[in-house]
Amino acid sequence: MEKVRNTLRVTKERAILVAATLHTSAARDDLAELTALAESAGAVVVDKFRQRIRKINAALYIGTGKAEQLAERVRRFKADVIIFDNNLSPGQIRELEKITGVKVIDRSELILDIFATRAKTKQAKLQVELAQLEYTYPRLTRMWAHLDSVAGVGGATAAGVVGGIGTRGPGEQQLEIDRRLVNRKITDLKRSLAHIDKQKVLEIKGRTGLFKICLVGYTNSGKSTLLNALTDADALVEDRLFATLDTRTRKWTLVGAAVVLLSDTVGFVENLPHQLVASFKATLEEAINADLLLHIVDAANPCALRQIESVDKVLAEIGCAEKPILKVLNKIDAVKTPGELELLQTLFADAVSVSAKKGLNLEQLNQIVHAKYKGQEILLRITVSASNSKVPSFLSAFGQIVTQQYCDGLVIIEARLGQNQLAALERLGSEGIEIVQL
Repeated sequence: MEKVRNTLRVTKERAILVAATLHTSAARDDLAELTALAESAGAVVVDKFRQRIRKINAALYIGTGKAEQLAERVRRFKADVIIFDNNLSPGQIRELEKITGVKVIDRSELILDIFATRAKTKQAKLQVELAQLEYTYPRLTRMWAHLDSVAGVGGATAAGVVGGIGTRGPGEQQLEIDRRLVNRKITDLKRSLAHIDKQKVLEIKGRTGLFKICLVGYTNSGKSTLLNALTDADALVEDRLFATLDTRTRKWTLVGAAVVLLSDTVGFVENLPHQLVASFKATLEEAINADLLLHIVDAANPCALRQIESVDKVLAEIGCAEKPILKVLNKIDAVKTPGELELLQTLFADAVSVSAKKGLNLEQLNQIVHAKYKGQEILLRITVSASNSKVPSFLSAFGQIVTQQYCDGLVIIEARLGQNQLAALERLGSEGIEIVQL
């Protein structure tokens, strides 16, 4: 095993993908997502290996005979790495590497590796490094790097990309890891991230008076493309999983000149390692504190329903399940089977169908979001000083003035206004304003 894990490569690794599914479980999507994940990590997929198992083998996860068949495929296809679409124990990885003679990594380790190559900002790098260390802590012996020579998280540095998949991250390899040093490193990272979290929370809570909307969704569902289309944000757009990890917040002007804040977040994926969810708390804070979530769905993906379930699961995990959520069925221009789109539209009757790339139905999305921004319309009587011109202007812009009378230096206005704008109206008057709901 030492020989397997100490070999660093600069060329793309030849990978064999493995999926072991219990007979009682539903079959996965023909390793399509794991293929995309592996290619995002820089691997060249040379073979796919599937097995239906009655129970998990404690030593190898798959059976001994299948492990030997896997070793033969490694030799036949000259593979460098085996990637499991399952989460393996340290012992299972160790025994599989002994039999096959090549590095073995599991789904969670692959996702962590991809995050390592995508991290660009200090915050993202710290988040990924913490997630990697917490995931690998029970796997440290003979599998990961000594942290005295940290190379940085993944692809942001030359050192980070020297290793193959599963070697990028904490640093260079050595056989024994000082667990006390690792614990101290984890503590330091948590302290640094707690400081960032505090700053992030204060920053978000400081955006008083502005309606906050957050884009959430499965990775590669088109969130960044939609952010660009709605706000001219110039966010990075690539057709690959986890193209961006950092949150972007931009102003979005709705119909009627209403201005809201629109934020993008890191994409979710099925079986997202819980260490990443915990580490990316500051990034997900945008969703936690949002007034409205736009759940972006790749309507052209045959697995859209399962992806929706995965996103809903993560939203529930971070405490957002009860928030107002509007589903946006994106990529309708790329749908190859109209029946699949019609099914989604039937199941989610309130969803908006758009194409962020082609600009289709974005005006409809704008109007629906504006209606949610306004909230339920209420009838008010507002009494304010006639010298306060801000209140009538606000009511004209964001509501509808029904009547307006002047009396003894006061103006008495009856107006219809969205429930969500009431707080902003109260702030405009602050002193000397009387608001009565009729």
